[in-house]
Amino acid sequence: MSFTWARATLLATALALSLVPCAARATENASYAAYFQGRYLTALKLAEQEAAQGSKEAYTLMGQIYEEGLGVAQDFGKAADNYAKAADLGDANAQFSLGTLVAEGRGVKKDLRIAADLFERAAQAGNPSAQYNLALIYLNGKGRPQDEAKAADWMQKSAAGGNPQAQYDLSAFYQFGRGVPIDKAKAAEWLGRAADGGLPDAQVEYAIKLFNGEGVAVDQAKAAKLFRQAAEQGNPVAQNRLARLYANGVVVKEDPVQAAKWHLLARGAGVSDFTLDLMLAKLTKEQRAEAEKDAEAWRNGRLSE
Repeated sequence: MSFTWARATLLATALALSLVPCAARATENASYAAYFQGRYLTALKLAEQEAAQGSKEAYTLMGQIYEEGLGVAQDFGKAADNYAKAADLGDANAQFSLGTLVAEGRGVKKDLRIAADLFERAAQAGNPSAQYNLALIYLNGKGRPQDEAKAADWMQKSAAGGNPQAQYDLSAFYQFGRGVPIDKAKAAEWLGRAADGGLPDAQVEYAIKLFNGEGVAVDQAKAAKLFRQAAEQGNPVAQNRLARLYANGVVVKEDPVQAAKWHLLARGAGVSDFTLDLMLAKLTKEQRAEAEKDAEAWRNGRLSE
């Protein structure tokens, strides 16, 4: 894996981490109970009543309903207004969500400096997504002066809070010495956590480390398992690596049809492999047909999910 500014500067992706209300609130707020039941208009009406009584969580829920257009017309202006009221009352989720709107200029004027302030308030309260976004802001130097040490510190906090994307990025910080000393073992550790969190890119890169013993003990069986998990999620690099395992009988039993299936899927996504192309050309007509059928069945299964 190589750390690139392209990933670090994808604010639209990083800032799009949306608010997910805590299920525990359903027992405290009637509005949240209605929300979880999918009765969005009822949830909105109840939230309005609760907000009138000073509930910051109710304002936050109203903001989410308007932001996502749940049962009502999507209205970023109303979403921002409700988030702002909740943020002023100290709700960290609202501070984070308002920060995303301000950072992207949705319903309000775009201003990364103000967004950074909102993210920091939420980050200080322990919101892992806000901590991650604040880390990116310090990394990019937009909204705050560039400071890789602070970026690494906030990325560490977000990663420790269980954010798989932060764990993945923190691994790159340690891999390449961005704001922290180079530490291959810590890079592998955080990459492993991101892989365990289900992040396909992390699963692929950690599997490669497991095969090579880079910063972690060699474990080809676990590596093969991770390649399969990422391949099933549609990661073309993982599909290519899994195809190679089947083609060569490494860890798994040699199976040219399975190798061809995963190669066809990876190739269809733009991953070329001349050696596997040669293997594909040597298949019998029946094997090729079976592989193509299996690949098509996998694609159809993904489309129906």
